[in-house]
Amino acid sequence: MKDYENSYKEAGVDIYAGYRSVELIKKYILKTKTPGAVGEIGGFGGMFAPDLSKISNPVFVSGTDGVGTKIKIAMILNKHNTIGIDCVAMCVNDIICSGAKPLFFLDYIACGKNYPEKIAEIVSGIAEGCVQAGAALIGGETAEHPGLMYENDYDLAGFAVGVVDKNKIISKKSQQPGDVLIALPSSGVHSNGFSLVRKVFDVENSDLESDFGVLAKSLGETLLKPTRIYVGPVLALLEKVNVKSVCHITGGGFYENIPRSLSENLCAKIFSSGLKIPRIFELIMDKGKISKKDMFSTFNMGVGMMCAVSRDEADKAIEILKANQVDAYVAGELQRGEKGVEII
Repeated sequence: MKDYENSYKEAGVDIYAGYRSVELIKKYILKTKTPGAVGEIGGFGGMFAPDLSKISNPVFVSGTDGVGTKIKIAMILNKHNTIGIDCVAMCVNDIICSGAKPLFFLDYIACGKNYPEKIAEIVSGIAEGCVQAGAALIGGETAEHPGLMYENDYDLAGFAVGVVDKNKIISKKSQQPGDVLIALPSSGVHSNGFSLVRKVFDVENSDLESDFGVLAKSLGETLLKPTRIYVGPVLALLEKVNVKSVCHITGGGFYENIPRSLSENLCAKIFSSGLKIPRIFELIMDKGKISKKDMFSTFNMGVGMMCAVSRDEADKAIEILKANQVDAYVAGELQRGEKGVEII
């Protein structure tokens, strides 16, 4: 009779590769350890003991997301050490919109075949994202899916939990006409709209080494640049400014995401002439013959996050964000009107 391990391996699942992956990723996980992280990697559940001594009424805020088809770019380039940053960013950037500080993160990696070195490379990026967000990587799961996925394919998803004092939850109810919208620039396309990007450039057959005569780096490098994590700068801003809303601009672009952060009977007026739009978006628009409306309905257009503050605190907010390496600027204002976005 064949032993269990050999039978399972012949079916496409190598449990020893899984063991090897765990050993390789431990050094990255240790870099994310925070005072609340307890237990060891390899248990059945990640554990975290939060210090709530300075929070009178704690509210836990959770977020979960993946990276989408941007992973295809990583596969084509065979570069897997940054895609994990995207996964963390997509979760923690949502959490910070409530004013919550991320506490911990868990990942899930599904793959056609477990190549331990590749899994370790992916997790190295996840760990880097956790370090940037100040969150502990307390657990995760890697699963081989032979027959469901091709050998070299994988998908990545994550889950994060943060905490905020109930009386400090960011509330859009305090918004007023005349409040200013502060743009926090993106690092590029981030992790949304890649199905359209892949179609425009036909990436499977395109020269990802080309800069198309307009990009600072190759198309591949530009597209793979990881999503910016805004946790640190926004937490610093919240300490000194009355922030009335924070909007994470992801899939759906300006038109879907900004209204989610608006109070009733308020409209966001965006000054398009002042937006700092990276060249990659202009290239996508020109090459794909995409309308301006569709671009702003799909991509972040160079603005990864937007904060609403009163006009008399706008300069202070920009100063704080710039001190935290975010080149923020005024991108619009709130006016009375039907809830929505107008780009003028």
